[in-house]
Amino acid sequence: MKRSEQKLNDTWDLSSLCIDKNDFNTRYERLLKDLPTLGSFNKTLSLSSDNLYTALEFIKNFLKEAECISSYAFLCFETDAGNSENAELAGKASILQAKISEALSYLEPEILSIDKAKLEEALAEPRFEEYRIFISKIIRFAPHTLSEKEERLLSLNSEAAEAPSRAFHDLVDVDMDFGTVNGIKLTQSSYMSLIRNTDEAIRKEAYMKLHSTFTNFQHTIARLYEGSVNQDIFSSRARGYSSALSASLFADNVPEEVYRNLIAQVHEGFPELHRYYALMAKVQKKDKLKHYDVYLPLVKNIECNYTYEDAVALIKEAIAPLGKEYQEILVKGLTEERWVDRYENDGKRSGAFSAGCYTGKPYILTNYKEDVIDSVFTLIHEGGHSMHSYYSAKINPFMNYNYTIFEAEVASTFNEQLLSRYLISNSKDDKMKAYLLSHELSSLVATLFRQTMFAEYELLIHEAVERGEVATAEFMRKTYRGLLESYFGPIMEFEDISDIECMRIPHFYNAFYVYKYATGISASIALADKVLNGNEADRNAYLSFLKSGGSKYPIESLKLGGVDMSKKESVEKAIKHFAKLLDELERIIEY
Repeated sequence: MKRSEQKLNDTWDLSSLCIDKNDFNTRYERLLKDLPTLGSFNKTLSLSSDNLYTALEFIKNFLKEAECISSYAFLCFETDAGNSENAELAGKASILQAKISEALSYLEPEILSIDKAKLEEALAEPRFEEYRIFISKIIRFAPHTLSEKEERLLSLNSEAAEAPSRAFHDLVDVDMDFGTVNGIKLTQSSYMSLIRNTDEAIRKEAYMKLHSTFTNFQHTIARLYEGSVNQDIFSSRARGYSSALSASLFADNVPEEVYRNLIAQVHEGFPELHRYYALMAKVQKKDKLKHYDVYLPLVKNIECNYTYEDAVALIKEAIAPLGKEYQEILVKGLTEERWVDRYENDGKRSGAFSAGCYTGKPYILTNYKEDVIDSVFTLIHEGGHSMHSYYSAKINPFMNYNYTIFEAEVASTFNEQLLSRYLISNSKDDKMKAYLLSHELSSLVATLFRQTMFAEYELLIHEAVERGEVATAEFMRKTYRGLLESYFGPIMEFEDISDIECMRIPHFYNAFYVYKYATGISASIALADKVLNGNEADRNAYLSFLKSGGSKYPIESLKLGGVDMSKKESVEKAIKHFAKLLDELERIIEY
């Protein structure tokens, strides 16, 4: 389907950002004209509180406008990348963001150079209220901020630092040829479909071909990842952090114990995870599972059909525990207010995302399919992100409305928890209930256990290199094989090349990121328990978390909701929830 063939109500209404493309261009040119003023405050901020306030006001209004029109350009491009006008808009927005970054490179070092007592006196003035959190976060980085010349040198290295990641993607997505399987060209994308094929011969062929190809390039990829790890360590040491992990967690003010406790508690949950794989072996009538068997569903897909309107009605019921205000805002957003671009068309980005900004609506892109229940889960997931954005922008000043990824993964998976529990409790027969239970268990394995395994691998490799060890391909594979055997347990029989999987994961080039998926689902399970089993105070506490935006660091904002991620109990609860679902599935599953 061409973009022009979409029904108007099935597309999002971007007028809250720009009236049209002419409006974008007019405002873009105005920003370019005003751009030199961004840099004009350099060397003036410390002269007086008036100077500082005037600069912050201009910068705030400039950034707010730039975010608004850049969001418009991005969203236009994502729905029709083949449209040359959209590509031009996206290009202009990218250029604008680069120019802003360059123009404001002085801001943080100069704020840090202001006499502490003088800065505190200025921030005590009522007019600085909306900037206090913004500036306090800059001040917190003072021990790790270098001289202006040193900062410039590090910024000049930023482009080169991306080389390992870019080279990895070019190698895997462009240069590597994985052959064909069952008449289908084997790619990273098609692999995920082939590995779910009910024909074991097809699964095995896809698995062996993909992993064998990676094996042929293992030393090159190992060097690329080693380069990425060394870059993380160089940056952390240059800025005076104790480790690459510490440097990564510092911005969110997350204690290292959160990361390490996650791994430790998931290890405690291995018996439940191994029980899950044992059940999978029983369902497949095998004594041992192969690595290419684990993506088969425990319960075969059940035919279902949810129109978009059906999905919204279902979501409305599932989110009822969050109260009428939340319910009405989200339902209106999904329908009459046209937050959502619903269906696939030529040139549209695959998958789904939520893209909220301070000025406009919290938009959602989906490629909704009526015969796939995952589409309903995707819609409520992105709805969780959008409501988080809605409340954050509504309650907080622009300079500190934006929340972190750590928090974002809670708001989205919390909504999925509401939907999953609603569907399971209202299922009319054991077959449907078993399907829903298996769907939820599979999601938890992917999000809680597998992401923690990735997080543990990243930590082991970084710590080894920090100790002075050489991260060869053999070392990486040996480390990863140990994790595979620990996480999958005795029921799994691996191939000689199974551990080459460590060379496949693109997330590793964004160090210490994936643990947030596991902590996010752990927090959302604990919060869902509170909201569903609690009272109005528990619901309001969760909404307070959503409304906190970027006003607090993530651990503190989650405490508002009623969960303390610095304690191990949240992950323990998630594993107990997993075990409870598994108990119920074992009771009713047919095999």
